[in-house]
Amino acid sequence: MKFTHSTSRRLRLGGLVTGLTLVTASLSMSATAADAGSKPGVKPTIVLVHGAWADTSGWNDVIEGLRRDGYPAVAFANPLRGLEGDAAYLDATIAGIEGPIVLVGHSYGGSVITETSPDPDVKALVYVSAFLPEQGESAFGISGRFPGSLITPEAIRVVPLPSGDADIYLQPASLGPIFGLPASTARLLSATQRPVTQGALGGALTGTPAWKRLPTWTLISKTDKAIPLEAQRFMTARAHSRTVELNAGHAAFLTHPGAVTAVIERAAATR
Repeated sequence: MKFTHSTSRRLRLGGLVTGLTLVTASLSMSATAADAGSKPGVKPTIVLVHGAWADTSGWNDVIEGLRRDGYPAVAFANPLRGLEGDAAYLDATIAGIEGPIVLVGHSYGGSVITETSPDPDVKALVYVSAFLPEQGESAFGISGRFPGSLITPEAIRVVPLPSGDADIYLQPASLGPIFGLPASTARLLSATQRPVTQGALGGALTGTPAWKRLPTWTLISKTDKAIPLEAQRFMTARAHSRTVELNAGHAAFLTHPGAVTAVIERAAATR
């Protein structure tokens, strides 16, 4: 399904909900049956949204920490195909979860949680080394305004798609420095990375940013080589977000899961 900037968010969500009933039902069951905390009046369900070149398994240590502290958690399989479509898929997932929700986005996942439609059950947003775009801004556009990113033409591999878009992969030698990971972890992540489309990273936010209507927390990675530090500080200040700065690279959710978990739980516990 192709989405355009003129597409109605209501129609977009309605169409995807129809097509994704089984997916959302399955996620709802996993979040409610395995973790009864998703019922109203109990701890909110934490929905974790990964970014480009990653997958849901990157959240494993964070999920363990959250569940140990009584928080149900769902790792959302971000399609990485396009900002509007990815956000609509997340909207459909949220619709299948009962009770209060906290959305957490890493990197491009921050753009996705920012593009989501208003949902009365979402109580807070948490950005982890992430994009907090304004309406009309894209991940590429924000990064291009600040020096320091190692995501250069030499660091990527582009695979054209029949649709006219293209998939972007990180070169194996570049992934470790960009994500701030040791060589052994970087080799594994490089072999399992999921590509993101140029259209996703270049897609502009179409609606009102979610951070303008919801309480927001941000974890800034001070040695980030994917999203420059000054870009993170600029976006965070603009959003008036509660902020924690961590001496970590882009993959703080992998290298410092305890610190990431603590920020999420702070957001989840705030009334």
